[in-house]
Amino acid sequence: MPRWKALPDELDPQVGEFAGQLRRLVDRSGLSVSAVADRTGYSKTSWDRYLNGRLLAPKGAVIALAEVTGTNPVHLTTMWELAERAWSRSEMRHDMTMEAIRISRARAALGEFGPPPGTGGRGATATSGVAGPAGVAPVVPSQPTSATAPDADGAVGAPRGGSSGEGSRERSQNGRAARAPEPPVTSAGASAAQRQATAGGPPDEGRPSGRDTSDGARRRRPLLMFLAGVVGALAVIAVAFFLTGGDGTKAAGAPRPSATAPSPAPDLPAGVKCAGAGCTGKDPENMGCGGTLAKTSTSVTVGTTLVEVRYSKTCGAAWARVTRAAQGDTVTVSAAGAARQTGSVAAAGDTDAYTPMVSVADGVAAKACVTLTSGQEGCTK
Repeated sequence: MPRWKALPDELDPQVGEFAGQLRRLVDRSGLSVSAVADRTGYSKTSWDRYLNGRLLAPKGAVIALAEVTGTNPVHLTTMWELAERAWSRSEMRHDMTMEAIRISRARAALGEFGPPPGTGGRGATATSGVAGPAGVAPVVPSQPTSATAPDADGAVGAPRGGSSGEGSRERSQNGRAARAPEPPVTSAGASAAQRQATAGGPPDEGRPSGRDTSDGARRRRPLLMFLAGVVGALAVIAVAFFLTGGDGTKAAGAPRPSATAPSPAPDLPAGVKCAGAGCTGKDPENMGCGGTLAKTSTSVTVGTTLVEVRYSKTCGAAWARVTRAAQGDTVTVSAAGAARQTGSVAAAGDTDAYTPMVSVADGVAAKACVTLTSGQEGCTK
């Protein structure tokens, strides 16, 4: 069974070449992906993605791999820069493709809606005094002018330049011939009606008293809103005074609790997530305690299997690691005052494993033991 999966077909050639180079470095070193993760400080899941072309390795991981495998980091970094540019171009093309798909879907969805019912695909007809449909400007009703204003007898005169017969037919069609006489509208009144209609409201129609009442209500509304705000503010102050017992100075000077709990160890380096007892039972790789922050304090060889106690002074914790092991081999780490932690080689083809951490003051305070599938056992001193 091949060790590596085939790279994705849609992967950029430069990115694929870089991923293949990383695979060759790992193969040449003889390390498993778990061992590479432990020595570089990046998780096994992340290295699986880097080596299989699903994610471009960051520059820090590339430099760490070069140090672990004894490779010149300058040449590897040069290849990473070319792959990083190709990866960025691929992401840009993907974003543009997805945007085009979203736009075509939106256009198709909007095209499913036909014209509004009752319009027959033509523009909507607005009714005088009623707001029209969305997107159609409201139609202002025509106002009488001095030329068409009713005379003293209540009859509407013909428009200037028109015949009296046409005016009679228009009055009979609109049903206005039998209407009661209306007061004459002067040119000043017509101008006021035109201004009111242009503003979007109905004409005054000779009701000055109603207009004055509406204007007064509009003038009183801001005053009422202001008074309501004052009453609300006074109510809030009264409630605050009641809850604090009247000691406003003390309440204002009292320290407020912090919204977030303080960090248990604010002096930890970036990426390190635990220290001391907080590391017990946790994965050293995920907590950022491995890689360059760890060293081997004691070791022993059982058969061909190497057993080590790995200690991180930054985290104040230790764990056990085995290399050149086989599937089924088990390793444990123990220390005074801490529960024993166990790890094993679970996957076929893996040759190393490590345990969760125990809190120790020094690496020599921890003890690592291994039990091989052959029956051999051994522990560090």
